[in-house]
Amino acid sequence: MTAVLVLLAVLAAGYGLGRWRPWTHLGDWANWEMRFHLDRYTTRPRQALLFAALLATDTRETVRAWRHRNDPPPPREPAPTIRDLTNHQEPNQ
Repeated sequence: MTAVLVLLAVLAAGYGLGRWRPWTHLGDWANWEMRFHLDRYTTRPRQALLFAALLATDTRETVRAWRHRNDPPPPREPAPTIRDLTNHQEPNQ
């Protein structure tokens, strides 16, 4: 009976952590601090700690952003053109 209660407690804790998503919130906080508050955190150890938190919480996006940080911007699409409808001829049917 004790094993069943422990199993239910573990499942409830896992469900609660899954709903709360602490790693996602920590990753969002670290991302916010690294992007918009660098002037407040000018020490390298604090930036390294924030980067480690961001790397631990959102590894895939952090590595992708790090690899592509110096990529040129994507090419722009051509400007839209307006067709001149004054000399428009109906196609022959």
